Amino acid sequence: MFATIPEKDELTALIGGSLFALWEKLTATIQAQYNAECTWNKGGKAWTYEYKYRIGSKTLCALYAKENCIGFMLIFGKDERAKFEAERDTYSQEVQRVYDAAKTYHDGKWVLFTPADGALFGEFMRLLYIKRKPNSQPYIRESF
Repeated sequence: MFATIPEKDELTALIGGSLFALWEKLTATIQAQYNAECTWNKGGKAWTYEYKYRIGSKTLCALYAKENCIGFMLIFGKDERAKFEAERDTYSQEVQRVYDAAKTYHDGKWVLFTPADGALFGEFMRLLYIKRKPNSQPYIRESF
């Protein structure tokens, strides 16, 4: 667990105003749709911060922050990979490219997006839906 949670101003200064707006949209939507526990952590070698969503013992997704960059990570198990593969043609070329380039480990395929804007927001929500159906309202298909 992270000792100090970054203030809004600090996170905005780190990632930039437009990415902070996307960060807020992602966090608000995920929190509204899933009853997940959220934890701040150090971002390891590559990132300054990690903001992880867990439901029970499973990670739903994680957001990462570093200078002028955010990351959105999903780990797809075998069944989740099959679901994505079955509908992969309904996703943008960018989502398919990132998915195909992601490394598969013993615990799943670690798919990390580093969006420059909100263009893939709706697809991120669809990918979350593959991981787990929302507890409340249906996922959002709109772009940011």
